Amino acid sequence: MRRSGYIAVEGPIGVGKTSLARALARELDARLLLEQVEGNPFLARFYDDPDQYALPVQLNFLIARYNQQRDLAQRDLFAQATVANYLFAKDRIFATLNLAPDELALYENIYRLLDARMPKPDLVVYIRASVEVLIARLRRRKRDFERHISVAYLERVSAAFRDFFFYYDEAPLLVVDTTEIDFVADAEDLKHLMREIEHAGKGVQHFVPRKR
Repeated sequence: MRRSGYIAVEGPIGVGKTSLARALARELDARLLLEQVEGNPFLARFYDDPDQYALPVQLNFLIARYNQQRDLAQRDLFAQATVANYLFAKDRIFATLNLAPDELALYENIYRLLDARMPKPDLVVYIRASVEVLIARLRRRKRDFERHISVAYLERVSAAFRDFFFYYDEAPLLVVDTTEIDFVADAEDLKHLMREIEHAGKGVQHFVPRKR
């Protein structure tokens, strides 16, 4: 993959997307594009009452992500290296998981209109971990609105991500298991991942680091 490319880091809640995106941006001297999660006014209410707030939380995320990436594309900033801590297409994972059928039909119509204008990454790095590890990482983050996320919901989210990326073919995909390693705390782990990214080709590749 060319060093001036566009990398999107993805994975379930709490897996460490933002931490890894920051590390990659630093290593590649790249622009960092961060999803504005805490700016969504419906998110905390969604965790308290999913049925009522699923649609507004999804539409808010969808429009915010679209506006952010549209601004970058218009300013031609993808010409330089860019690392994002989200993939625009992943919005459909949570929509499918949380929306009622009629809400999902409305959402899909809007999504298709916006997605047609989105630039595709040169590489997607999908990081995953066991649910037990996700829970531990969430507890370390200490975000108030995440305290009520249940183990059952995390299991559903993790399964939805696995299903989504099993069929994903819009960009080259590097699947990385982070259950036993820490790219932020261990420079050697990050070095190994950087090597995989530098040599990433087309299609789907898997990187399963071994803990020393």
